[in-house]
Amino acid sequence: MSKTQKVINTIIEQGMLPLYFNADETVSVEVLRAIYRAGVKAIEYTNRGEAALKNFALMVEIRNIEMPGLLLGVGTIKNLEQANDYLKAGADFLVSPGFVKEVADYAVSKDIFYAPGCMTPSEIIAAENAGIKFIKLFPGNMLGPEFLSSIKDIFPKLLFMPTGGVDTTKENIEGWYKAGVCAVGMGSKLISKKLMEVKDYTTIENETRKVLEVIASIKK
Repeated sequence: MSKTQKVINTIIEQGMLPLYFNADETVSVEVLRAIYRAGVKAIEYTNRGEAALKNFALMVEIRNIEMPGLLLGVGTIKNLEQANDYLKAGADFLVSPGFVKEVADYAVSKDIFYAPGCMTPSEIIAAENAGIKFIKLFPGNMLGPEFLSSIKDIFPKLLFMPTGGVDTTKENIEGWYKAGVCAVGMGSKLISKKLMEVKDYTTIENETRKVLEVIASIKK
């Protein structure tokens, strides 16, 4: 199995991709532990601030010791230089807020999973033509499930995952699944700034477990 396919299978199986960033390395690591305990096998850490790369390298080290089977990816990749920095630090996959052709070409040539953010048919076509199989619909709350329903038939071979404003409620997640997503990206609605501020890792773990259960019930 290709490395790209392994990441795709893992994300589809868990039905969601949790994503977060925190400038504090300890908080970053403790959130990672909490969502891993909840049963998550693929996580996106967002390249959002000065500390992101250093934190990520530490998270990879700890993952290698404590968290077998966990795929650790990086989000908000906007150019090839950033992609290379994180791949050197041990990233298993790459995610962008937009479609970055140089990153797509590199990822496809090296069998690295890359999910570009797209919000128009033109962007999705560009990604598909570059050899990308997995599209992040972003921002999800602006596009809505109706958008995917309208375009899905044009892209029968692509997998779609909305990110941005996806809610943790069964109703919201189910709406997306009915429209034809393979997973949902879960950011601040799941791992909120407030929970990270108060270091409430137990709630983060419990909420993550709940969402995984909701998705499992929807997929049945």
